[in-house]
Amino acid sequence: MVRNEVEARDTADSAAGFERKALWPWLSLVVAMLVRIVCVLMGAPLLLGRRVEIATPVNSLIRLAEGYWLKQIGISSYAGSAYHGSPLLLAVLGPLTTGRGRTGGYPVLEHTASLVCVCTDFLSSLLLAGIGRRLQSAQLKQLSLLNLTKLLHARGSTKLSVGDTVMLFYAWNPFTIVSCIGGCTSSIENFMIILGLYGAVTGNSPLAAFGWTMAAHLSLYPAILFIPIALSLACGIDHPPMKLFKAAISSKGGACHLSASDCNEEMLITEAAIFHAYPYHFRGKYLRDFFIWSLVWWVYIIWLCRLAVGRHGLSEMFSETYGFILTVEDLSPNLGVFWYFFTEVFDFFRPFFLLVFHANILFMIVPIAIRLHHRPIFLAFIFIAISAMLKSYPSIGDAALYLGLMPLFMYEISGMRFTFFLLNGYIGISFLSLVMYNLWIWRGTGNANFYFATALAYACIQLILIVETLSTVFLFDRNLRKLKDINSKA
Repeated sequence: MVRNEVEARDTADSAAGFERKALWPWLSLVVAMLVRIVCVLMGAPLLLGRRVEIATPVNSLIRLAEGYWLKQIGISSYAGSAYHGSPLLLAVLGPLTTGRGRTGGYPVLEHTASLVCVCTDFLSSLLLAGIGRRLQSAQLKQLSLLNLTKLLHARGSTKLSVGDTVMLFYAWNPFTIVSCIGGCTSSIENFMIILGLYGAVTGNSPLAAFGWTMAAHLSLYPAILFIPIALSLACGIDHPPMKLFKAAISSKGGACHLSASDCNEEMLITEAAIFHAYPYHFRGKYLRDFFIWSLVWWVYIIWLCRLAVGRHGLSEMFSETYGFILTVEDLSPNLGVFWYFFTEVFDFFRPFFLLVFHANILFMIVPIAIRLHHRPIFLAFIFIAISAMLKSYPSIGDAALYLGLMPLFMYEISGMRFTFFLLNGYIGISFLSLVMYNLWIWRGTGNANFYFATALAYACIQLILIVETLSTVFLFDRNLRKLKDINSKA
């Protein structure tokens, strides 16, 4: 009787402990959102909205408010080179950004639009948690089929699942918080990208197409994510190379000591298990649906834009949004390398160097996609990091997105080198950019070279991160092959 009571008490204590462990990540997420709300209500968007590291000519809420005010008085929102974003974003957020002051005169920036950014950050965290759970479940299933789960145990285990880890990492990342409360639309753009990735992971072609088209419409560079999203829908989410699964089938077939009919039956069962655990078979229906829905969403978005711009026409919209991004008309300082270079280059060579700078991204797409075709979500992470490094108007919101995606691959990149150097590099550049900008603009004791040196260091840090994550994942795949060979010989 006493023994049964003790066992019941132990069971109740373990259940309560499990509930506490399952509950605290969600409480932490709520606290992170409350921190954002408090910062917004204290006036953080007005304080940070003019920082060049946070708000750019493309994503600034202050510029959006000015464009909406121009539209209200009957002038094109793109007049005067103030606003260069989507007319749909202007129609949705415009009424939330401006209001009358107490005197009823000039418009003042309201906090409601920044609260919308807080909501999108909350939804992004939830979607990332869902992506993490899907990836972890698929990885455990595939590696258990290959008898390689000891590789995950050798790399260490955490008390949190991948979904909870990526959710909390994104919610508490300082870059994510600052980009959310800093008076810019980076949180909305990142939400659309994450929504597209979530649709790809769950096999929801309409959702994936909507997220991709909206992300590409808002900031152009996510258009390159068409490849990883299509690969994920057509061939399944991240998985080990196909050679390992073929070797698993052959090794199981060769190790059979039963009769011929029993061996054939065992081979069929093994192939069926591998077929379900490794969805490498081409799923043309999902890919076809993705193409169709992408076309539908693009037509619908362009039609809505036509209604939003009215008599000014779509040509002005394309010129002042995508054309503005590609021609780099605004050379105000930012975290990128375009602005400094094009202030120095002669106008005669400007078209050539514009082509070279933008082609850098395009030249990397095909070879990396071929090498990482079996890991489409990691491929999306690499594409996002490359575009954040080479885009014409970068901000810390771009870094917040790819850094927030890194915990999705916590097992693959756990052996990454230079982590201490990279961590301190991001921290150092965050403070150094503030100092250099102050010395150059406000104190007048420095010059543009001071701030551009920070931008170059930031680009180098991002390049090291990309190279190291790629090499670590390649090493992870090679270790899988080696362990599989050892197991097959044993």
